[in-house]
Amino acid sequence: MPGRIAFQGELGAYSHQACQQSRPDMEAVPATTFEEVVEKVARGEADLGMLAVENSTYGRVADVHSLLPKSGLHIVDEAFVRVHVNLLGVPGATLADITEAHGHVVILPQCANFLRAHNIRGKVSSDNARAAREVAERGDKTKAALASELAASIYGLDVIAPQIEDQANNTTRFLVMSRTPDDTRRGAGKMMTTFTFRVRNIPAALYKALGGFATNGVNMTKLESYMVGGSFTATEFYADIEGHPADANVALALEELRYFTSQVNILGVYPTDRQRG
Repeated sequence: MPGRIAFQGELGAYSHQACQQSRPDMEAVPATTFEEVVEKVARGEADLGMLAVENSTYGRVADVHSLLPKSGLHIVDEAFVRVHVNLLGVPGATLADITEAHGHVVILPQCANFLRAHNIRGKVSSDNARAAREVAERGDKTKAALASELAASIYGLDVIAPQIEDQANNTTRFLVMSRTPDDTRRGAGKMMTTFTFRVRNIPAALYKALGGFATNGVNMTKLESYMVGGSFTATEFYADIEGHPADANVALALEELRYFTSQVNILGVYPTDRQRG
């Protein structure tokens, strides 16, 4: 059976697009928050969850990195979605009619130049697809939504201005979450391993902990820190590396990491998306 995949947002959201792109055979199930996505998967109401983690223009999606270690779920795949921001309006509206554009706080900076050039005020919405639905319901030619072509087709809106994003390579990275880990080697490309760790309270602990990745030739593509429990002294690190834990060099690097850390938690092992460059 194809199964169900949960995503944050309403039908037509970019997360919905990610589900269609990554798991086209699965039923996409909307959820209000990232936490609800996790809960749906944990309770068995969905087989997989699709979580946005970072955007090439905006940066890290707030709270997701701290949510992942507590979720009890495992990363089994990643999906890179090219985000085309479209100005959507009610049928018959023109660009000259639009005075307000509604979109998520993450998407507004991604098309700031276009909005400024056309004297359009950006208005924050909780979700891009919701903004599209509400624009359709209001029927006001002066109001527009910043959303996907998928949202336009779902809610019967016109694409007044297509692909208005400031950056030509505007891309969002998503992680596919599952209740059970999958450590098998999959796909024709490289494997990725994502983990969190906390260093011991000793001088140069972070430097020493990361030294094994350099000496063993393991490429670390991401390293971020965030506070734990609101404390300025308790810090957890989130990392992505190229390779599989069973690779000899990765195994040695992780062994050295564990020597200088108080906690290491592997969140997932998964194949790289073909768009990773």
